[in-house]
Amino acid sequence: MGDRFVVVPVDKGDVADGRQPSSGSADVQATRHPGDVARGEKPELEQDPAFEPHDLNAAVPILEYNREPNKYGDGVPKENSPFINNTDNDKSSSYDGTNMALFEEEMDSNPMVSSLLNKLANYTNLTQGAQEHEEADDDEGTKKKAVKSPQMGTFMGVYLPCLQNILGVILFLRLTWIVGTAGILESLAIVGLCCSCTMLTAISMSAIATNGVVPAGGSYYMISRSLGPEFGGAVGLCFYLGTTFAGSMYILGTIEILLTYIVPKAAIFVAEKKEDAVDALLNNMRVYGTCCLTLMSVVVFVGVKYVNKLALVFLACVILSILAIYAGVIKTIFEPPDFPVCMLGNRTLQNHNFDKCLKMDMINNVTTTTQLWKLFCNGPELNATCNEYFLNNNVTEIQGIPGLTSGVISENMWSEYGPLGMLDESKKLPSVGGREPTQDIYLPYVVNDIASFFTLLVGIYFPSVTGIMAGSNRSGDLRDAQRSIPVGTILAIFTTSVIYITCVVLFGACIEGVLLRDKFGDSVKGNLVIGTLSWPSPWVIVIGSFFSCCGAGLQSLTGAPRLLQAIARDGIVPFLQVFGHGKANGEPTWALLLTAGICEIGILIASLDAVAPILSMFFLMCYLFVNLACAVQTLLRTPNWRPRFKYYHWALSFLGMSLCLALMFISSWYYAIVAMAIAGCIYKYIEYRGAEKEWGDGIRGLSLNAARFALIRLEEAPPHTKNWRPQCLVLLNLDSDQAVKHPRLLSFTSQLKAGKGLTIVGNVLEGTFLTKEAEAKKAEQNIKSSMTAERTKGFCHVVVSSNLRDGVSHLVQSAGLGGMKHNTVLMAWPGTWKQSNDPQSWRNFIETVRETTSAHLALLVAKNVDTFPTNQDRLGEGTIDVWWVVHDGGLLMLLPFLLRQHKVWRKCKMRIFTVAQMDDNSIQMKKDLQTFLYHLRLNAEVEVVEMHDNDISAFTYEKTLVMEQRSQMLKQMQLSKTEREREAQLIHDRNTASHASMNDKSETGPEQVHMTWTKDKLFTERHRNRECNSNVAMRDLFNMKPEWGNLNQTNVRRMHTAIKLNEVVVNKSQGAHLVLLNMPGPPKNRGGDENYMEFLEVLLEGLNRVLLVRGGGREVITIYS
Repeated sequence: MGDRFVVVPVDKGDVADGRQPSSGSADVQATRHPGDVARGEKPELEQDPAFEPHDLNAAVPILEYNREPNKYGDGVPKENSPFINNTDNDKSSSYDGTNMALFEEEMDSNPMVSSLLNKLANYTNLTQGAQEHEEADDDEGTKKKAVKSPQMGTFMGVYLPCLQNILGVILFLRLTWIVGTAGILESLAIVGLCCSCTMLTAISMSAIATNGVVPAGGSYYMISRSLGPEFGGAVGLCFYLGTTFAGSMYILGTIEILLTYIVPKAAIFVAEKKEDAVDALLNNMRVYGTCCLTLMSVVVFVGVKYVNKLALVFLACVILSILAIYAGVIKTIFEPPDFPVCMLGNRTLQNHNFDKCLKMDMINNVTTTTQLWKLFCNGPELNATCNEYFLNNNVTEIQGIPGLTSGVISENMWSEYGPLGMLDESKKLPSVGGREPTQDIYLPYVVNDIASFFTLLVGIYFPSVTGIMAGSNRSGDLRDAQRSIPVGTILAIFTTSVIYITCVVLFGACIEGVLLRDKFGDSVKGNLVIGTLSWPSPWVIVIGSFFSCCGAGLQSLTGAPRLLQAIARDGIVPFLQVFGHGKANGEPTWALLLTAGICEIGILIASLDAVAPILSMFFLMCYLFVNLACAVQTLLRTPNWRPRFKYYHWALSFLGMSLCLALMFISSWYYAIVAMAIAGCIYKYIEYRGAEKEWGDGIRGLSLNAARFALIRLEEAPPHTKNWRPQCLVLLNLDSDQAVKHPRLLSFTSQLKAGKGLTIVGNVLEGTFLTKEAEAKKAEQNIKSSMTAERTKGFCHVVVSSNLRDGVSHLVQSAGLGGMKHNTVLMAWPGTWKQSNDPQSWRNFIETVRETTSAHLALLVAKNVDTFPTNQDRLGEGTIDVWWVVHDGGLLMLLPFLLRQHKVWRKCKMRIFTVAQMDDNSIQMKKDLQTFLYHLRLNAEVEVVEMHDNDISAFTYEKTLVMEQRSQMLKQMQLSKTEREREAQLIHDRNTASHASMNDKSETGPEQVHMTWTKDKLFTERHRNRECNSNVAMRDLFNMKPEWGNLNQTNVRRMHTAIKLNEVVVNKSQGAHLVLLNMPGPPKNRGGDENYMEFLEVLLEGLNRVLLVRGGGREVITIYS
C-alpha cells in the first residue's frame, strides 16, 4: 500500500467552542511521520490505544482470539476477533466526543475504524512452533508474548525449504535403479504421475493458504479449519505418521550410504555366504539405525536451534550434489569416466572379490587361473570342476558409463521387470546355456533383491516428491505468506520436476542398463551408481547424499513432534493431550519420545524399499484431503472463501484428489486400505469422544447444503406410509431450577427411535423473551445435558411465551423445518392434576390433545413415566401388551415393534388384545387378526376379549356422581373465596339431605323414585338383549340414589366403559412391562373437560407403565412391501 493514512484527532475544546480544527494543525499532523512518534513526540490523545506511540522496530504483541461470548447492548453474545469486540485493551479508553454521539453506546463492541486499522497494522501471526492464534480459549490463559516481525521472503522462506525437503534420499539411492528397471518411458510416467499429483495439490494448497492468515501448523491447520476437527485430526495424525516414517526412511538411507559406500568394513554382521547377505545387511541397518535414531533424538532434544541453523548446510550439500551430476553428464560427452563392468556371457558380475575380468591370465608365459576362476570352480586348477555357464560363456568388459552420445538411450527405453533373484542381464551380449538361472543366484552375479513391478516403483519413488508442505509449515516466519506460499511452492515443484525429468533422461542416455539395474553398485566395486556419473569425484555425491539424508532425518524428528503437539493442544483427540506438554521453552518432550518410538518401528523394518510405500500412503492421504478441502470450499461458494491465489478450479482439485487416491491403490492396495482404516478409526474416535470445535469448516457447510437440498426434496410430497416413522416432539416440564422433571421421557424417546428419525425436545417458559433470556439459555443447556445423559439425539427448542398454552401451541405448530417436521407429540401424564389448585394445568393438557388432533399429529402420553426403564436397564422376559380398541392408523401395532429394536425391550414379547362386542364372532376376529399380523410381518400373541353389555353398576353411578359434583366445584373456582366456601357447603348440605331422604324411603316402590326418561330405555334395552331376573333388576333400582336420576347419561355411559375396560385391562395386563392403549379423544363441548380427565384416570387406574396412543388420522403401517 503506497498511500499513508494519518489519523488526525479532533480537539475537544475546538468542538466545544464551535471552532473547527485549524488547517495549520491539520498540516502539521499530515506531515508527521511514524518515526517521529518513535523519537518521543506524543500524539494528543494519549489515553486512546489507537494513538499510543509505537516503535516500529520494537517487538509486536501477539493478538489472540477470545472465543468467550461478549455481552453487549441488548445482551446478544458475539464472537470475538482480534479486531472486533476486543474490548480488553480498550477498557481504559472512553469515547468523549460529539461527532459520533449517535454510535457512542456501541463503541464498546464496535470499535472506531481508526482503532481497527491500528490493530490491523500491528497484527501478526505466530512463528513456527508457537501456540496457534486461535488457542486463546485455553483455560490456562496464555500470556501474550512479544515476537519480532517475520522477515523471510519467498526464496528463503518457501522455495529453498521445499527444495531441500523434496530432493533427497530417493534421488541419490534409487532413481538410477528405477530408470534401469522401468525404462525411460515408464520412469517418465512415474515421475509425471507423482509430480502432477503434487502440483495439483500445491494449487489447492495455495488457494487454502491464501484464504486468510495461516498461522504456524501448515497442512494440519489448513485441513482441520477447512474440513473440520474430525477430518483435521485424522489427516493431521496421518501426516504426522508420514513425517515420522519419513524420518525412518532418511535414517535408513543414511545408514545404507554409510555401510555400503563409505565404511563397508564397519558392518557388525558379515555374511559368509551370499544367501545370508540380505539378512546381514538388514541386521546391520537395524543396529546402526537404532543408534543413529538415538543420537538424532538427543540432538533434537538438546539443541533444536542448531538443527535449523544447519538446514542451509544440508541444502548446500543437495545442490552441490545435483550440480556435480549435471557436470558429470556434460563431461561424458568429451571424456566418459572409466567404470568397467565385468560380464559373464550376458550376466553382470559382482566386482568385489576379483581384480581382473579374466578367467585365466598369462604370468611369465604361464597360464594361471584368476580370482574369478576360483569363484566359479572348486579349485584354482585348470582341470577343476567349474560351473557349466562359466565354462560355456566368455568374460567381457563393458563400459558402465558409455556417455551421452553413445546411443545407449535406445536400449534403456523399455522396462526390465523381474522376480526376486532375477539375474541382471544384458540383451546385446551373447549367452550360451543357463536356462535355469535360479540355480546360479548364489554365485557372484548381480541379482534382484526384491521383485520389481510398476506399482512397486511408484510407491518407492513417491516419497521423493513429498515435502511440498515445507513452505506452508513455515507460514509463521514469512513476511507475506499469502504471496510467498503459492509462488515458492509451485516454483519449487516445477524446479524439482525438471530436475527429476532431466535426470531420468540423462541417466538413461549416459549409463549402461545393467549398471542402472545394479541397485548397490556391486558391479563397479561397490560405488554409488549415481556417483560414478558425477564430476569431479564419486565422493561428492556420497558425502553430499550422506549429509542430505542426515539433515532430512533431523528435520523430520524436529517437525513431527511439533505437529503432534499442535494436534494435542487443539484438544480434539483426548488421549493425545499428554503430548501437548513439553519443556519450559515449549519443546515437545513427550511428543519427541513418541516420535522416536514410532520411528524405531520403521528402523526395525530395515528396508528402504519397504518403508517408502508406507509413508507414501500417509502423505497421499494428506494430499487427498487438501484437494478435497479446496474442492469443497470452491463448490460451496461460502462467503468466507476469497483466496488471493486465483489460478485454481474445483475440477483441478478433484483431479488431484482422484490422482492421490489412484496412486494410493497403485502403490500398494493393502497399505492403502490400512491407511484409510487408520484415518477412519481416528475420525470416528474424534467424532465420538473428541472435543467439539466450531471452526467454520467446509464439511459443516457441506452438511448445511445437503440438508437444504434434502429439505427441499422432502417438501415436495408427504412421506409414504412405508417411510413413516415417529418424528417426535417431546414436551418436557422443568422445575423451578430449570432442571428436567422427567428425564425418563428422554430415555423412552431414544428407545422408541433407536437413534433414527427426528427428535425435537421442547419446553415453554412463561414470560417475555427480553426478561427470560438467561433462564431460556439455562433451560436449553440443562435439556441438552439431559439429552446427552440419556443418549437422546435431536434438537432442543425452548420457547418463551406470555402463557404456557400459547407456548405449547407455538411449538406444536412451528417446530421443525420443511419436510423435517414432527408427526408425533410425546408428553407425560399430568399425575398431580387432582391435587393442583390451578385447573390450568389439566386444561393445558386437554388443549394440547385437541391441537394435536387438529394438526393431524399422533399423540403419545406416558403415565408413571418415572418408572419407565433407563437405557442401561435390560428388561427380562415379559410382555408389551397392546389393547387395540379402535383403529386409528396402526400406530399401536408399530410402536411395540420399534421398541423391541432397542436392547432394553428386546426380550419382551408382544401381545395384542382386541375387544369384541356381543354381536361379534370372537373366533373369526382372532383368525382375521392373526392373518393381519402375518401380513404385517409382526410376531405377536393374539387374544380377543369379550365385553358383555352388563348393567351399569352402582359403583359407576357413584363414580359419575362424585365426578360431576367435583366438576361443579371446579366451575366455581373463579368466585371469591367466601363464595367458593359457601357453594361447597351448600353442595355438602344437599348431599347430606339426599342421603337422609334415601334412607327414609328405601322401602318404597320404584314408582316413587324421580328418574329421567333414560330409566325406561334402560329397562327396554335390558329386556330386549338378554334375559335377566326381574327381582335383581328391581333391587338395583331400589338401591339407586335419587341423585342418580339427574346425572348426565353420556357421562354415565363413558364412566361405565372406563370402569369395565379398566377391569379387563388390569385383569390381563397388570404384570406387563408396558401397556399400550387407545386414547379416547376429549369432548367437543369444552364444558366437560374435567370429566374427561376423570374418565382417563379411571381407565388407567391400577396400571403401572401405560402409554396412551392417539393416532394422527393416517395409516402408518402397511402390509405391502
